[in-house]
Amino acid sequence: MPLFEVETNQHIVILWADSQEEALHTVQESFPNDQVVRITRRPRNAWVISKAALGITGQADPCATARDCLAKAAGDKLQAIRLYMQQTGADLEKARKVIETNMALGW
Repeated sequence: MPLFEVETNQHIVILWADSQEEALHTVQESFPNDQVVRITRRPRNAWVISKAALGITGQADPCATARDCLAKAAGDKLQAIRLYMQQTGADLEKARKVIETNMALGW
């Protein structure tokens, strides 16, 4: 089953679908108020996000710190962001990206 990347005015959705039409239908059903901007059939069955695009750079592993902050905050995203900013000195946007990425990964 092909992997599709569908960009709307509010989201980027990655999904498997039998056809482009099915992918569009799924996105429109899930996000009825969004307008589809672009749809791309991915060449492989995986999607990769650059760490640099998420604002994660350098030799340090921000994931361990972010996971620790999420654990201390008992999963409360805003508290985890505050803790991450305090521990690393990161700005709000970088802290948000790192915490949200780790939350999406199931931490």
